[in-house]
Formats: sequence, C-alpha cells, structure tokens
Amino acid sequence: MPLGERAGDKSESRYCGIETEFHDDMPQLLTFNLSSGGFDFVVAPLMDPKYRPSLMQKGSSVVLPFAGSDLVLSPSQWSSHVVGKISSWIDLDSEDEILQLDSETTLKQEIAWASHLSLQACLLPAPRGKSCANYARCVSQILQSLNNMQLWLRIPLIKGEDDSMDVNSENLTDSWEIWNSFRLLCEHHNHLSVALDVLSSLPSANSLGRWFGESVRAAIISTDSFLTNARGYPCLSKRHQKLVTAFFNHSIQIVISGKPVHNIQKGNADAAVSHNNINSDGVQRHPLRPYLDYVGYLYQKMDPLPDQERFELGYRDFLQSPLQPLMDNLEAQTYETFEKDTMKYIQYQRAVCKALVDRVPEKDASAITTVLMVVGAGRGPLVRASLQAAEETGRKLKVYAVEKNPNAVVTLHSLVKLEGWESIVTIISCDMRYWDAPEKADILVSELLGSFGDNELSPECLDGAQRFLKEDGISIPSSYTSFIQPVTASKLFNDVKSHKDLLHFETAYVVKFHNVARLAPPQPVFTFTHPNHSTDKTNNRYKKLHFEIPGDTGSAMVHGFAGYFDAVLYKDVHLGIEPSTATPNMFSWFAIFFPLRTPICVQPGSQLEVHFWRCCGNTKVWYEWCVASPCASPIHNVNGRSYWVGL
Repeated sequence: MPLGERAGDKSESRYCGIETEFHDDMPQLLTFNLSSGGFDFVVAPLMDPKYRPSLMQKGSSVVLPFAGSDLVLSPSQWSSHVVGKISSWIDLDSEDEILQLDSETTLKQEIAWASHLSLQACLLPAPRGKSCANYARCVSQILQSLNNMQLWLRIPLIKGEDDSMDVNSENLTDSWEIWNSFRLLCEHHNHLSVALDVLSSLPSANSLGRWFGESVRAAIISTDSFLTNARGYPCLSKRHQKLVTAFFNHSIQIVISGKPVHNIQKGNADAAVSHNNINSDGVQRHPLRPYLDYVGYLYQKMDPLPDQERFELGYRDFLQSPLQPLMDNLEAQTYETFEKDTMKYIQYQRAVCKALVDRVPEKDASAITTVLMVVGAGRGPLVRASLQAAEETGRKLKVYAVEKNPNAVVTLHSLVKLEGWESIVTIISCDMRYWDAPEKADILVSELLGSFGDNELSPECLDGAQRFLKEDGISIPSSYTSFIQPVTASKLFNDVKSHKDLLHFETAYVVKFHNVARLAPPQPVFTFTHPNHSTDKTNNRYKKLHFEIPGDTGSAMVHGFAGYFDAVLYKDVHLGIEPSTATPNMFSWFAIFFPLRTPICVQPGSQLEVHFWRCCGNTKVWYEWCVASPCASPIHNVNGRSYWVGL
C-alpha cells in the first residue's frame, strides 16, 4: 500500500519496494512482502543465481531456471509488483572469456524473460569500473529492441572528497563518472535510467544535487545506512532524511535492501514510529517492516503540495514553444490564465501608485489629471490595476488602452461598459508601434515581458511606443535583465533529442523546471532600460559569461541553459523569476530552456565559457548561443535558421 496520502501527490514516489533474494515461489514471495510486509513491489531475481550457461550440457534441451512460470502471477501482478533483478554476478568486461560470454548470454536471457512478463523495469548490476564498454554495448543492443521497459542501472552513491581536482586519477571514486561513461556509450537512451545505492556516508550537497538532473528512478537504501533511535528503532541521519525527502519530491521510489540490523523486541511494538499495520495478534511481522514504517513516517510528515505547485504539476519538465505575441493573437484561455496571476497585478498596482504619487504632489491631486497609456492592454487587467492605483492614491487618471488583438478589444469594450469607465478609458484598436497618439503620456504601462525578459519583443514594442511618452515620462517596467545558468536536464535533453532534427536543438522552450540540477548561480545577460533616449540605440546584444562549477560537485553534464528575468517596474517595485529574487506566488512565467546539441561534460572546479547573442533583423529577432570552453560547441541557431520571434 502507498506510504501515505499527501494532498496533490500522485507520483510514483508514494510506493516503496523491497529487494529480495531469489525465490522459486513467486506467489509466496509477493504474499510475504506485499500482503504481510506492506511493501508495494519487490525487486526480485528472475534467474537462479547458480545458473551458468557454460555449465549446461551442450545439445540438450534445457529449461532455464527462472523463478516460476509466467502463469504463477497475473499479468497485472507481474507488471505492477515485480521489478526484475538481473543476476549480480554478471561481468561483461571480465578478462575471463568464459565469464564474459556467460554474462552476456544470461543478461539477454533474463531481459527477454522480463520482457515476456511485461515487467515495467529491470535492475541491472553496477558496472565493475569506469571501463564498461562491452557491458554498455550489450545493454545498448537490448535497448534497441525494448518497447516500454525501463532498465535501471545500479550506481553506488559515492563521491570521494579528496579526488575532486584530480580527474585523471586511476582511482576515481566518483560514481557519477561511471554512470556518465555508461550513458554516453548508450547514446543517452531514454529507457536507461539510474537506481542509486544510498550508503551510510553521503557526498557533499553539491555532489548530490547533480543527480536530480539525471534520470534517477529509484533509490536503494541498505538497512546498514539506518541509525538507531532512543527506543531501538531504525532512523536516518538528518542528511539522509533531507535526501529521502528530495527523492520523494522528484518522483524517485525508495527500495529497502538488506537484512534487519535492529533487534526490535516484540514487546516494544507499540513504540514503533508508525502504529499502522502493526500486528498485535501475534502474527509474525515482516523483519523489514520497521524500516518501511520509518520511510512512511518521513513521507507523511512532508508538507502538502501548495496550490500553485498542484496547478503546475502537469507542466513539470514539459517543453512548450514560447508565445509569438506580435505574429499571433492570444486565445481567451491564455488571457484567462495570465489574468489569474494576482501577485503580478498587485506589483503593477504598487508601481503605478508610486509613479502617480511622484508625478502629482498631494496638493495638486484634484487639479492634475495624469495621462496613462496601457500598451498591450489585453482584456484589461492592467487597466483595472491602474484605476485601482488612482483610487488608492486619490489621483485623477485618463487612460488609453491600446490593443492590437481585435478579439480582446471586444472584451475590453464590454469591461469598460460594465464598470462604467467610459469617461476615463479610451480603447484604441491598433498596434502600438503604428498608433498616432492624440497626446503624450505621463506613464506608459505594459506587460510585454517573456520568460527571458526581452524574448517577446518588449524592447522593440516599447521603442516604438516611446514616441508618445513625454520627455520626463515614466515607463512601467523601467528596466529588465535576463539571466542564464547551466543545468543538467536529462529528461529535457531526451525530449528534444526524440525529434531527431537540428531545428528542435536550436529552439528555446518555456519549461517548468523540476528534474534539473542547477550547476552554478545565474548570471545577468542582457539589460534593457525604458524610456531609452540614446541617439544610437540598438537592441542587438552580445555577452560572454564564465561559470565556475564548485569543486565539491564533481564532474557534471551540461545539457543546456535555464533562462530567467528580473524586471524593475518602478523604483523598488520589482517582478521576476530569477530564483534568488523571484516574486513569490506568481505563475505567469516559467523559465526558458536553451538546449545544447551535444551535452558538455564539465570537470570539478573548471570554468564553463558561454556566449549569447541577441540579433535583430528586418522581420525577426533571434538568439544564438554556444559554449567555447572546456570544449567548443557549434554556434546554435545561426541567422535564426531554426527559431526566431517575428516582428
């Protein structure tokens, strides 16, 4: 049964498994571990561990010693409750030719059987070292013919702290290097993932963090990793608890492994961490039940998912094309989603309040009418926020609502009539760049920002609208800056790769990042300021950035760059999604993702040199990007050949 109920959480991390020994009676194995033990699935060997193909008599018809016929369980039981554990003795890179051949034969036989059973996953034994080319080749062959089954490669969670700078050492103890070598040999196949073996000592937080950008499906926790609490029951260290909670949050399933190492007296049963499902009628408890109870306790003490997180669940790590607000008219549903973002409009209202107070002294509040233009008014949320600001400050306002989408203009007219704003608000159905305004504005308000700040052409639009702003007029926003940071994002990379073309690798995507590892703090890229009174203004930009991967992280794979923005609306009122200063409880913008065609492996303590360009043509604006060090990548999206924003 699941570890517990947590509002909003429907992920696989609710289910906990147990690693078992070989048992030729599968129904009994399931009954004992699932029905009696309370676990949700078993990670069980499919083949008798004593089996070796080379010991079989040649020419004879041999029945392979699998753990029972496929008929002993229903198809749904095999699929839902059994993860196949491939024989741990196999060593495809052994110098012993007989062992090598036996290993290859057995691996293929066991995977074929697991596929026949329709298992969802199989656990592959850990490579014996970084040199694992033959093992990877065999797995790669198998992956070519698999349909839906995942292969979990067992990797011990090891990262020695003394070798962080010595990347050429023969005695590297960073197990990420083994995983990276294996997945590169298998070409980042999306059915190959990781099962982390969590040991009693843990690497640094930075080293652990990079795994959350990898394709980790399970975490196997040995009973040896548990401590003992004051009542003799198993518990985990604070760092292990934090790690397990992070596993839960990233849909990583926990598997308990090993023999019981806590001698819990039957009389102490009432003192268990969890009182659920404890047998009080004398029936023997499963020996690993206290460990399961403790994992369940950790799950149940997590906070419920906030409403915003629940709303965004379906968008996690899902690639979306950015909006083309000048080329395309937004749909009603898109407007409605953005209009529900209360925090964004609260910030805009605060900015307009401050601008009105600065613009009109208190003594002139009843005498002076401020001209405010909302450019890109949509269905009117900024018009409403501006009028509420005028009411709050006691200032008089005259509003022009400029909107190019004729469908949104229909809604604007209805709103003005409904609210009785006819004498205050004038609706202009026109592209702001071509409107001939009857008077100049004191305040220009817009919400043209994209996930990367300028990627929805706010600079071009506001430069065009600036001609009807007074010389001393105020623009809200007054400036905005884009940011990038390198990320490990295995899932996103595989999703882009699945299209099998250049175009998708040279496109920027809007993404609600979740299973990513942020490898270095974000750095500013491009800044735009409004109004821009420069005589030689250009919206072309170029920036060279250097990111340093912390030495204790270990090596890491850069799959691309996460992009954010931070905007100054007016003075100290800001709005943004850059993680260190992000506006809370705001959902109008997810981050943007710039992928790399070939991921770059960065060694610990080394620098990553990145180049970004913003390019402007007569009909479009586009970005180009590349990595120059530690190794050069191609320049992506040259001349906007794959991705651009139309003017």
